[in-house]
Amino acid sequence: MTNPLYDRLFMPLAARDDDFLTSSDGSVLSGREFMAIAARQANALTAMGLRPGDRLAVQVEKSPQALALYAACVMAGIVFLPLNTAYTASELEYFITDSEAGAVVCSPSAEVTVLGIVSVPVLTLGPAGEGSLTDAAAIASDTFIPAERSGGDLAALLYTSGTTGRSKGAMLSQSNLLSNALALADLWRFTETDVLLHALPIFHTHGLFVASNVILASGGKMIFLPKFDIDEVIRFLPQATSMMGVPTFYTRLLNDARFDRDLVKNMRLFTSGSAPLLAETHREFEARTGHRILERYGMTETNMNTSNPYDGERRAGTVGFPLPGVELKITDPETGATLEDGAVGIIEVRGPNVFQGYWQMPEKTAAELRADGFFITGDIGQIDADGYVQIVGRAKDLIISGGYNIYPKEIELILDEQPGVLESAVIGVPHPDFGEGVVAVLVPQPGASIDPEAIRSGIAERIAKFKQPKVIEVLPELPRNTMGKVQKNLLRDQFGTAFDK
Repeated sequence: MTNPLYDRLFMPLAARDDDFLTSSDGSVLSGREFMAIAARQANALTAMGLRPGDRLAVQVEKSPQALALYAACVMAGIVFLPLNTAYTASELEYFITDSEAGAVVCSPSAEVTVLGIVSVPVLTLGPAGEGSLTDAAAIASDTFIPAERSGGDLAALLYTSGTTGRSKGAMLSQSNLLSNALALADLWRFTETDVLLHALPIFHTHGLFVASNVILASGGKMIFLPKFDIDEVIRFLPQATSMMGVPTFYTRLLNDARFDRDLVKNMRLFTSGSAPLLAETHREFEARTGHRILERYGMTETNMNTSNPYDGERRAGTVGFPLPGVELKITDPETGATLEDGAVGIIEVRGPNVFQGYWQMPEKTAAELRADGFFITGDIGQIDADGYVQIVGRAKDLIISGGYNIYPKEIELILDEQPGVLESAVIGVPHPDFGEGVVAVLVPQPGASIDPEAIRSGIAERIAKFKQPKVIEVLPELPRNTMGKVQKNLLRDQFGTAFDK
């Protein structure tokens, strides 16, 4: 029997008696112990009647047992459906119903709520590993014969954020996940000697299918923190060789005087993704630590598409080059024609990492996944003369004012350079004359104040007048989701009436 994802990522753990996962309380699981937990969970799930191809909806706090549940699903051929721990009951009901999940695993505190919205079996798993799933697994066998699966069989179902409409379930196959893990492990030089400081959530592709899968593919170890806590991260950094994070991780570290070169002397790699990293953060991080953060680009439907080089220039403001085996092109948003390098257009990608389509949404799949295999990402980008890919923004964030196309990223880069500005977000909101007007939302640097008129003067000679913000607002911080992405939809809601005067 074969089960490619299990055979390559998880089966080797069963022979490992060395440390695999270290928790913040100092407890350690060997690979063999971790796989015994996963096997018991797999037996408990199949005893409930779940079969290969069935979906298991999981909304639990991060823990070694929660990661083992992912392994258990791979082992049993069950499609893993991780859900953001911040989702409300109504959101949960949609995801569980839409996916036709055969069962749900939730936190003990949410059990009553979940039982009130579903008619399928519900098990619980708490942050310390407690719950009815653990109770059921405790009396199950610690051996499990893996289900036979092929590379094309679904391994996971991940729902998109749904900020522009109904959330879509991205169907990810075993080959999608495995090919990406192997490509990244090789590209980023991961080996069995690596220790990853893991502070990301595991309901998202970044923490689950990039961070965890890369370590599994390379035979390394993880320091498995329940969340990003600055004190805990600083405590464990000297024991790690690598860390994967979002921009917020790095800005918070830079704001702490304890974070210095000596603290990271054993580190070889910091990567960042899920949201753009400010060029200033790049520069400040390198000056403080001697390390240059490696930025890459991915999304729910594709895992990772591009990466700055491990060896060579890690260029701030770019996401590097397509991964080996991944094709990337820039196309005209109207015609789909491929554009020359330097032109701005829609990013399309094709490769073994690209998903199988949207769950029970054939029309959406046909609209975004071309017959030739290229996926229309919805991201606007360009390829520079050296082949580096730059993300300009999301197609949904494109501003059309007076008939002109305006790309927010271009304006944000200039605003971020202005005195007193920590970061910015540029949005388009309804305008009575121009259709949309440009609004800039600025966050001041600590201790600084922002004078909108000074900002206007500072950018006046840098960009065309039609691109310049007609309204400048100041907030103490930008709204972000759990992965650090700025939620421009919330800003558009907040400032949508800026021109109703």
